[in-house]
Amino acid sequence: MCYTTVISGPIHLTLFFLFKSFIVCRSNKSPWVCLTCSSVHCGRYVNGHAKKHYEDAQIPMTNHKKTEKQDKVQHTVCMDCSSYSTYCYRCDDFVVNDTKLGLVQKVREHLQNLENSAFTSDRHRKRKLLENSSLNSKLLKVNGSTTALCATGLRNLGNTCFMNAILQSLSNIQQFCCYFKELPAVELRNGKTAGRRTYHTRSQGDNNVSLVEEFRKTLCALWQGSQTAFSPESLFYVVWKIMPNFRGYQQQDAHEFMRYLLDHLHLELQGGFNGVSRSVILQENSSLSASNKCCINGASTVVTAIFGGILQNEVNCLICGTESRKFDPFLDLSLDIPSQFRNKRTKNQVNGPMCTLRDCLRSFTDLEELDETELYMCHKCKKKQKSTKKFWIQKLPKVLCLHLKRFHWTAYLRNKVDTYVEFPLRGLDMKCYLLEPENSGPESCLYDLAAVVVHHGSGVGSGHYTAYAAHEGRWFHFNDSTVTLTDEETVVKAKAYILFYVERQAKSGSDKL
Repeated sequence: MCYTTVISGPIHLTLFFLFKSFIVCRSNKSPWVCLTCSSVHCGRYVNGHAKKHYEDAQIPMTNHKKTEKQDKVQHTVCMDCSSYSTYCYRCDDFVVNDTKLGLVQKVREHLQNLENSAFTSDRHRKRKLLENSSLNSKLLKVNGSTTALCATGLRNLGNTCFMNAILQSLSNIQQFCCYFKELPAVELRNGKTAGRRTYHTRSQGDNNVSLVEEFRKTLCALWQGSQTAFSPESLFYVVWKIMPNFRGYQQQDAHEFMRYLLDHLHLELQGGFNGVSRSVILQENSSLSASNKCCINGASTVVTAIFGGILQNEVNCLICGTESRKFDPFLDLSLDIPSQFRNKRTKNQVNGPMCTLRDCLRSFTDLEELDETELYMCHKCKKKQKSTKKFWIQKLPKVLCLHLKRFHWTAYLRNKVDTYVEFPLRGLDMKCYLLEPENSGPESCLYDLAAVVVHHGSGVGSGHYTAYAAHEGRWFHFNDSTVTLTDEETVVKAKAYILFYVERQAKSGSDKL
C-alpha cells in the first residue's frame, strides 16, 4: 500500500490549525489532520468532516483529465491526532509506510511534542485547582474519612462501549486481572524501532501485535487514580487485526466480543510470545492449581483456570432408552429467559410472577424433549429418534459468567427480550445444579456478584452498553469515560445482560438464592 498524495504544508503551522480546527462542526472529538494542507477536521466516526474535506477536493478534478501531478495533490491522506495512525481515503484503509523523507514520522513527533506540552501545562493547572479547591468531585466520604475515587474510565472510540463494558468488568475480577498485571512487558520491536511508540494499523502483520500485551497495558492503566479517561486505541487496533468481525465502528454485541477476547487470550497464552510460553507463570501460581484447571482447545491457561467449567450433556433415546453422555468445557453459560416471563419488563410491574435468575438456570438444566428439528442419532436404533436432553454441571468455575439471551430472531429481525430478571448480589447457590452435589463443600457452591453488563436500547445493532462492578466493597457504574459511585439498590434494578459471579472464599451470613 502506498501514499496517493504528497505530504505538504509547513509542519510548524499544525498548532495554528489545531486551535482553529472545529469551527464548522464545533466538535473537539477525534481530530484528523490532512497531511496535504494541514487543515484539521473531525474524524470518520464523529461527523465525518475529514471525509467531506477529501470528497470536496475531488470536485475540481471531475471536469478535467487527471494528470499525474494533479493526482498527487489530492487530499486523501490524514492522521488521527490522538493515536497518530494514518488513514488513506482512496485506499479506504489505514497505512503504515512513510515517505522517503520520513515526513509522516516528523508530523507524529511534532504532534507528540504538542501533546506533551499540553499535558504538562494541564497537569500543573489541575494540581493548582486541587490545591485551591475545597471540594473535589473525585473525593468521597467513607466512614468519616476522605478517600480518592480511583476508578478510571475508558474513552469511546466510536461505538466501542461494548468493549469498554467488558474491559471494566474483567478488570474487577481480581484474580484474573492481577495475573495479567503481573506479567512482564513484551518488547515487540528491536533495532532502530526499539523504544519508539508503536502505531498499530490494519496493514501490519499479525506477528507485530500481541493481544495479551495490549490487554495487560489496558488493565494496568485502570484503577491508577487517573482523572483522565484512558484511551484503549492500541488494544482496539489489535482487535481489528486478529478479530475481523469487530472491524469498523458499528455497534457490536458485548457477549460475542467477550467470547472472542477470552478465546484469543487463551490461544495466545498457550503459544506464548517471542518463544516463551506464559503458561509457565500459571503453573507456578499455587492459587491456580491443576485441580482448578479446565482445558479448552489445548493446554490450560489463566482463562480456563478462572472461567473454565465442565457440563455433562445427557441424551436419552425415547424409543430404546439408550443413554449418551458427553462432557463439554465452557467459559460461560447462555441462559434463555423463559417464555412465560417475556412480557414483564420492569421490576415493579405486577402482572404475573417475577422472573428470577433461578428460573433461567432451571430452564437451562431441566429435562427437555428435543423437537423434530433436533432428532438424536441413536447408535442402537441406527437412526434419528425422539429423545430428551438434560444438562448437569460437573465442575463449577472460579468465576461463573452467566449470559442472559436477550436477543433472538423472529422472521428476519433480531428482537430484544427486555424482561427484568431478578438476581442476587450475594449467595448464589449452584449446588442443586451439580452432577454430584454431595462431593462439594458447604461454601464451594456459593457465589457473590462482581460485575454486571447492561444493554440499554431496543436492538443488538444499536443502543449502549454500561457496566456495574464492585471494587473493595464499593459499587461503581462505568459508562465509557464517566465513572460514578453507586449503591447496591441501583445495581439490583439493572436489566442484566451478562453477570459475573466470583466463588466465595470465606464464610458469611449472607442469604442464599
